[in-house]
Amino acid sequence: MKSPLLSLPGAVPAEGVDEGVAAHYGDLFREQRALADGNGFVDLSHRGVITVSGDDRLSWLHLLLTQHVSQLRPGEATEALILSAHGHIEHALYLVDDGTTVWAHVEPGTQDALIAYLESMKFFYRVEVADRTADTAVVHLPAGSIAEVPEGVVVRETAYGRDLFLPRAALEEFAAGHGPAAGLLAHEALRVEHHRPRLGFETDHRTIPHELGWIGTAVHLQKGCYRGQETVARVQNLGKPPRRLVFLHLDGSEVRLPAPGTEIRVADEGPDGRKIGVVTTSVRHYELGPVALALVKRNVPVDARLLAGDTAAAQEVVVEP
Repeated sequence: MKSPLLSLPGAVPAEGVDEGVAAHYGDLFREQRALADGNGFVDLSHRGVITVSGDDRLSWLHLLLTQHVSQLRPGEATEALILSAHGHIEHALYLVDDGTTVWAHVEPGTQDALIAYLESMKFFYRVEVADRTADTAVVHLPAGSIAEVPEGVVVRETAYGRDLFLPRAALEEFAAGHGPAAGLLAHEALRVEHHRPRLGFETDHRTIPHELGWIGTAVHLQKGCYRGQETVARVQNLGKPPRRLVFLHLDGSEVRLPAPGTEIRVADEGPDGRKIGVVTTSVRHYELGPVALALVKRNVPVDARLLAGDTAAAQEVVVEP
């Protein structure tokens, strides 16, 4: 869904899964600084939006999600996953309940498959699932923002800022009064800085929550049964995940960033050494320079110097080995 804010001065469209919103508005580092200082907003109107209403919405979702939501208070934000029967991550939901309805935003293009799964699990529960993507736009206000939220807009507030579920028809009016606009690349740079994984970027078909540090933030270990729980419990109690998320400081002398999927090797083994991981997201940060998130094998020493393709990289632990 193409955002009307692509008509703002300097807007350069994002590509790939994020197509439909602006990657930046002409000055990537200025936009990052603005967000870090609590100013401006990010257009996330390409993300999917679903709602779940009905008297049983929280108890029903509690049975399906990795998060404890049966007692979710109105206005309390949380995030949750849906796993396969083998414990692999299939969906990531960013939730808030407004007292009558659960609102969630999800990765662009994933809402249809998510809704199909939820509909298949309704049975006798008093719930209604709806796709609100066509009429609702997600807008992000950074942490520290003092911008006023339009009356009646559902807000999901976290340590990283506020996600607004804004009527799509009000998007241009909101932008006019809440600038400056910051592009998705600025938002992604701060996400990487905070070591926050993203579905489809840090995940593949075999990713389990432990590998990305989603235990605690999106997976509650003291709740009842849900699909994939056996894998979560087994890894938590008896083993270790096969991979771990790391934060990489990249050699700043390189002109190009290593693209997602770039193979990682131990530097001491040279460019022909064994593959021990892959870059998942790489960005240019206004203070840290070129940085990235990556998945590496659990047993890679935490002090090992790495190569991301031809780029030297120093790792910072996110998930303990």
